[in-house]
Amino acid sequence: MNTLARVNNMPTLLDTFFGPSLMTRPYVTRYAQPTLTTPAVNVKDTEAAYQIDVAAPGAKKEDFGLSLNQNVLTISFKHEKNTEETNDNYVRKEFAFQSFERSFRLPKTVNAEGIKATYTDGILSVELPKMEEPKPEVKQIAIA
Repeated sequence: MNTLARVNNMPTLLDTFFGPSLMTRPYVTRYAQPTLTTPAVNVKDTEAAYQIDVAAPGAKKEDFGLSLNQNVLTISFKHEKNTEETNDNYVRKEFAFQSFERSFRLPKTVNAEGIKATYTDGILSVELPKMEEPKPEVKQIAIA
């Protein structure tokens, strides 16, 4: 006795949310749109500062941009690569663009003047120093 299996090669609505299934993968990947990847980010809270680490191996520090606007820190990356090969009757140009942007709403306790960023070994590290929170003063009121 033969077993019949139903094969559906058309993408489904669920594929848009969960990705293509194993049955439709060859069809979908053949016509899939290129996707942009966003690097992984670690955020660490210490007593003195917040530390944001962005994993971006192979990047150059000149490709990064940091901006602070109304307590929103934006980390952006833009890289453009142009290559050209020339032979006797053959010319080939290839363009490669990579970019991403991540924004973080900072707490009011961050000292905006002391923000520092470094890029070493494929990790962009941004240090956001904390300000000392003013402690509420206890005022003694004389009873008349």
